[in-house]
Amino acid sequence: MAGDGEPKNKPWRKTATRIGLFFDLDNNGTDFRTEILAGLTSFLATMYIIFVNPAIVQAAGMPASGVLTATVLVSALASIGMGLYARNPIVIAPGMSLNHLFAYGVVKAGGVPWETALGCVFWSGVIFLILASWDRRNWLVNSIPRELRFGFSGGIGLFIALVGLETAGVASGGASPTRFGPVTFVFLAGLLITAILMARQVRGGFILGIFATTLIAWTVGLVRGDVSGATGGAVLGSWTGWWAAPDFGLLARVDLWGALQIGYWPVILVFLFSCFFDSLGTSVGVCEAGNLVDEEGVPRRLGRTLQANALGLVLAPLLGTSPATAYIESATGVKEGGRTGLTAVVAGLLFLPFLFLSPLLTLVPGVATAPVLVLVGVFMLKPLIYLRWERFDESVPFFLALIIMPLAHSISTGIIWGCLSWTAIKVGCGRRQQVPPLIWVMDGVMILVLMTAGRLFH
Repeated sequence: MAGDGEPKNKPWRKTATRIGLFFDLDNNGTDFRTEILAGLTSFLATMYIIFVNPAIVQAAGMPASGVLTATVLVSALASIGMGLYARNPIVIAPGMSLNHLFAYGVVKAGGVPWETALGCVFWSGVIFLILASWDRRNWLVNSIPRELRFGFSGGIGLFIALVGLETAGVASGGASPTRFGPVTFVFLAGLLITAILMARQVRGGFILGIFATTLIAWTVGLVRGDVSGATGGAVLGSWTGWWAAPDFGLLARVDLWGALQIGYWPVILVFLFSCFFDSLGTSVGVCEAGNLVDEEGVPRRLGRTLQANALGLVLAPLLGTSPATAYIESATGVKEGGRTGLTAVVAGLLFLPFLFLSPLLTLVPGVATAPVLVLVGVFMLKPLIYLRWERFDESVPFFLALIIMPLAHSISTGIIWGCLSWTAIKVGCGRRQQVPPLIWVMDGVMILVLMTAGRLFH
């Protein structure tokens, strides 16, 4: 009772205390405000996928409205699952490049019906989950040389920075220089404002930078255009209303048994290792860059993190969308101070309202998040200082993993060539014993995946 001297809001305090104890906020050097800001930052950096994924996956013949609903549900449920189960600040959502592989590589070029392709994604997720559950002692990541893990982290940093530069129209695949225009002006202004806020260690600097860049974009009139850019690129705000009804038409449309035909096993294999390497590289890179590692330098709770990734991969086709994976944009929340799974839970919860309010996302142009992505790229290059550059047998594989990820727009491709070159150079230098057994196994599988993918999709 209020008369006995106890505060009226005691139940809320008990709930807050339980949440704090569950996520171990104190021992992780964080608090509720920091985690909520970090979750909001991660959401703002990843929300473009709500519109971009349907624009890509509809090329497989799937209705865009159904894919949008599935994208929101997968992003919300898988991210919340990551936060509660693995307690790491990593967002899970349908992956860029993986959606291209699904729509253009498997369905259009490979001639696989989209229902069956969803089934292949499901079975790849089941196998992924078995592998992640089996590796209880982190044998997989412990067998990857730390220099390669540094390369993965740096490569992801360059990749995410390149995404930001392409979003702003500053960088492109073409040879001609980018012309300075209103979008470039907005990006540069936002980059300077956000960099200054971060340099002055202003709490919530990323969020303030995104809002400031959005305001500048609206002020100069960049509030028109569509939202179907392939990478969230140069997406300008456009008012289309407040509300849109969700479309659940793709739920349970997956063809599970048809996907088990022997002819589709190579497709399952390609999805499995593309998703596995993508998730492993992102999880390791984000944890390395944010110093979310244990006393042995291994990313904390990596086994659970990969299991949460696998569950997201299983869930995606059941709901009706392309493979889900850990998002490199999670590093924005980590840079904002996110240290626990509460960051991922907050980000996941923020997806849910957009089952009905997706038109509101068009109010924040894609260019508003570009400065944040570039600055996070800078943040993720920190592990480079630990590399011994004079050791060419280690620095060359490191560099290949680092540079191929952004150039190929693929995390898994960078991992493949980093591991293959590590083996080749170590053997060539007479240091065969420095190649862990797992790397030999991975090399064989990677070569098989490259050969299989080449036959299937080219």
